[in-house]
Amino acid sequence: MRDSEVSRNQMERLETILVINPGSTSTKLAIYRGEKAAAIENVDHSGEEWATRMKTVAQLSYRVSMVRDFLARQKIEPADLSCIVARGGLLRPVKSGAYVVNQAMVQDLQDEVGGRHASNLGGLIAWALGDLGTGSGKGSAAGGRVPSFIVDPVAVDEYAPEARVSGIPAVPRRSLLHALNMRACARRAARDLDARLEDLFLVVAHLGSGFSISPCYKGELRDANNSNEEGPFTVERAGTLPGLCLLDLALKFGDASRLRMVLTTEAGMYGYTGTKDARKVEESAKRDPPAALVWRAMAYQVAKEICAMAATYPERPDAVVITGGLARSVSFVSIIREYTGFLGRHLIYPGEDEMEALAAGVLRVLRGEETPRTYPEGEAATR
Repeated sequence: MRDSEVSRNQMERLETILVINPGSTSTKLAIYRGEKAAAIENVDHSGEEWATRMKTVAQLSYRVSMVRDFLARQKIEPADLSCIVARGGLLRPVKSGAYVVNQAMVQDLQDEVGGRHASNLGGLIAWALGDLGTGSGKGSAAGGRVPSFIVDPVAVDEYAPEARVSGIPAVPRRSLLHALNMRACARRAARDLDARLEDLFLVVAHLGSGFSISPCYKGELRDANNSNEEGPFTVERAGTLPGLCLLDLALKFGDASRLRMVLTTEAGMYGYTGTKDARKVEESAKRDPPAALVWRAMAYQVAKEICAMAATYPERPDAVVITGGLARSVSFVSIIREYTGFLGRHLIYPGEDEMEALAAGVLRVLRGEETPRTYPEGEAATR
């Protein structure tokens, strides 16, 4: 075996990482050794009584127990870990990067300062497990806790000042976006373009159940549509609506929580077709004109948003990056490109691998390629 291979194997033994990605009905877990996934599981808890009875952070003890069972199946103790990395939640505004999970972050996640979301459990689970890592294992320093991190949470906020202005002084625009996958794909685009991310202007479109479209300018996500409130309609979300008509809807419903649910989970493609399965709508669009119209309209609105984000800087983008589940659809991407082809090069990265992106983010810290950030920071630290 070559010396370089020996060195890499030794490094991977030292880089034993637990990756945690909590969702509303499941928890994705993985053990990474270096860049390689040694074990991946998607633990379904949709049928558990506690999952339906308890709201988000109240589920913490059950989720921690679930992760410990996973580690036991892998014959790994928390103290054996180099570090833990989790999906970031709805925190105060932060910059892109890896953040050490600390007491200030834990308190904000418990208090749900940015709202209620399953991703809030990520940092809490990592903190709880890190505290169990005392002893002489690789991950614990002098009997201390296992280092825990989050990477590129949805609360990443790198907006340009102009992007915050909404048109009503009391309602500033707020940054919430799929930063983890978008940043990972921006880094991938930089490699494919043989350039530094800090030298590029990319327009990145994440197309999952929600859509996030952003100009990644010199390495920062400088604007975006908050998919719960604006931008293209999506698989289940309404996107931007005519303001006065929205007021009429609010008066009609008379119940803000019910209207919020309609706008974020019962609208968009689902509202028109009765299904959230984009594959079914794509197939129906081949023979059913109403389905074809909805399919094309959704792609058309994505294209409009890409063009809008391309106009946020007075230069031509180096590339348009399209990612997420809908990037797998050749027909959907083709419709988008009909409208955006004039912008130049398009890079298509179908799907999303949040587990790999989380592991890669913390590996940059372990290898000294990136300095971990401390939460909170900047203006958020004074709020």
